Amino acid sequence: MLNRRDWLAATAAAATLPPSLHADTPLTNVFKPGDAKADARLGPPKTLNDYFPFAVPASLDEWKARATALRTQLKVALGIFPEPAKTPLDAVVHGKIDRGAYTIEKVYFRSTPGHTVCGNLYRPAKISGKAPGVLFAHGHWENGRFHDAGEAGAKKMVERGEEPDLARARLFMQALPVTLAKLGFVCFQFDMVGYADSTAIPHIARSGVPHAQGFADAEGELRLQSLLGLQTWNCVRSIDFLSSLPDVDATKLGMTGASGGGTQTFLTAALDERIAAAFPAVMVSTGMQGGCVCENCSLLRVNTGNVEIAGLIAPRPLAMSGANDWTKEIETKGLPELKKLYAMYGKEDLVAAKCWPQFPHNYSRPSREMMYGWFLKHLMNKDGGAKEGDFEPLPPKQLSVFDAEHSRPKDELPADKLRAAMTVSATETLAKLQSDPANLDAVFRPAFRSILVTEYPKTIQVRKAPVESKPVGATMHLAVLGRATEKDAVPTAGIFGPKFTGEKLVVWAHPGGKASLFDGEKIVPVARTLIDAGFAIVAPDCFGTGESTPAKPHEVNKTYAAFTYGYNRTLLANRVHDLLTAICFGKTMLKAKTLHLVGWGEAGPWAVLAKALAGDAVVKLAADLNQFRFEQVKETADPRMLPGALKYGGMATALALCSPGAVLAHNHRGTGTGEFPKRVYDAAKAAERLVRESEKRDDAKVVEWLLA
Repeated sequence: MLNRRDWLAATAAAATLPPSLHADTPLTNVFKPGDAKADARLGPPKTLNDYFPFAVPASLDEWKARATALRTQLKVALGIFPEPAKTPLDAVVHGKIDRGAYTIEKVYFRSTPGHTVCGNLYRPAKISGKAPGVLFAHGHWENGRFHDAGEAGAKKMVERGEEPDLARARLFMQALPVTLAKLGFVCFQFDMVGYADSTAIPHIARSGVPHAQGFADAEGELRLQSLLGLQTWNCVRSIDFLSSLPDVDATKLGMTGASGGGTQTFLTAALDERIAAAFPAVMVSTGMQGGCVCENCSLLRVNTGNVEIAGLIAPRPLAMSGANDWTKEIETKGLPELKKLYAMYGKEDLVAAKCWPQFPHNYSRPSREMMYGWFLKHLMNKDGGAKEGDFEPLPPKQLSVFDAEHSRPKDELPADKLRAAMTVSATETLAKLQSDPANLDAVFRPAFRSILVTEYPKTIQVRKAPVESKPVGATMHLAVLGRATEKDAVPTAGIFGPKFTGEKLVVWAHPGGKASLFDGEKIVPVARTLIDAGFAIVAPDCFGTGESTPAKPHEVNKTYAAFTYGYNRTLLANRVHDLLTAICFGKTMLKAKTLHLVGWGEAGPWAVLAKALAGDAVVKLAADLNQFRFEQVKETADPRMLPGALKYGGMATALALCSPGAVLAHNHRGTGTGEFPKRVYDAAKAAERLVRESEKRDDAKVVEWLLA
């Protein structure tokens, strides 16, 4: 049992420099005016231009666990968890152009109903057996695979030494796949969304504010529909297409691309192990993470970055190039950490990087030749590298997929109609998943961990030692909690009376934070009832409440919310994160045997989400559902925004994830939490533990239920 002396000792052991209370601060304030609060979240939100180092785990086992969680996070972020149904490609390959040593064909296929992927297939003229294949993602060069740098731009490249002649300087987009075909690879060069022949959904990437039509609203966030997600799925289906060709060895596939194509390369290779070797050019770095909407989506880089994501390719061969851009430090920041990671597998020689700082951002000839050598070695088992020879380019128009005999597919959809079809499909999938309670742990729990980008921690830290005060008939300790893996600092009040024996605890979630325990200097009646019954109360200032309120309100990027939510938890997710920290504090440091969680008012949904991840650490949950459902969220800056919430069933799934724990969910009229939670509780033979009431229950009756 934990007495009041033990309470102080448990929290003080890890802390220094206890703060003092002053008459000019509120009763529950931990900090004096002017104190540094040490919570990085109170500062400006992280952006794509910040610093993203990769801290390599201490052991291979730790990395494998991290890699599993990170892959799930990425798949959830991209809208492909669980993986969508792979519908028929219905690929059309036509218009073969004989170039002597190689051929070029025109390709289009359906990656998903209503959406078409276009590109060119470069093949060696003669193939003995099966050839290795390479996917080439072109990146943000004007007109994509049709890019022509023009004579003036080409001359500058030749003068700088990055290209040997005008032909390759103007049309490196052809030089690369041509060279691969001459070397014996089958290369499929495909369009990014909105480029070259793939124009059903416009993609404006060269304007002052990158934007893609149809993927920037609250509905898209709530359903995880994004241009990057669509583009990643196009990459996966391009692997399906390339590996299906009779002359391609599906066990020897490589992928390359530069800039935005580099983003596609390392993301696809990280998620799809059919890519046997990868070469993302001028993209992987600890600096800028990708500036276009097609390189960002919500949840993607929260607590991670491009170097760690590229590390998911390990131990498969990975090489990278840098230039005089954000990748110029890749050899000293990024590569050493990846070398350390690969060394854990005994494969340190399978990762490499080289920078050409004399050249600007581009896929220069020296870096292309590094890539040819990398693929020759790891896909053909040939050493010695390769030099890129002269070539005679085709006018880009001759590479266009559509002509008089091959018109654009009539079922191709613009963004709004494609997204509507995606929503219908996702809704059908959700209904199937919810029909089987086994999916609770297989799909929904990892999905909710990913959309909240947090989990129930194993341990927590005390950042500031407790201060004791004695309101009438009770003892209060004020401390600051956090996690070793985070730069968070959660001001928290713990309050208990003479009947407290250390066994029983309530975590108190309230939109007013810990100050809600008091009315003036008096403990509020419902808190007093709990204290008199021998319970201690732990009340955190969840992010955005009390002393956890930023001095300047955080703004959500108005052009594309994922420029904010792709690097930072949402306000709602941070609040759930802080509740989980408080619950862990109660269980691990205070060693409470019985821990209940109560969510008051608008904090009720926070408490449900916290219980969903905390599992049996919480014995009873009483939550005011506040008549909330995620369909009410119409703006990306809404404080209740949670990307992916609707895709995975919203509050109904969150409540189901509380099974088989005892739950009082009141004020749930209109929340849509009826069927699925009941089905799950019935399957667990715990129907009596789920108490739902349409109307808001009186506060005193909520406490009465907790004490029953």
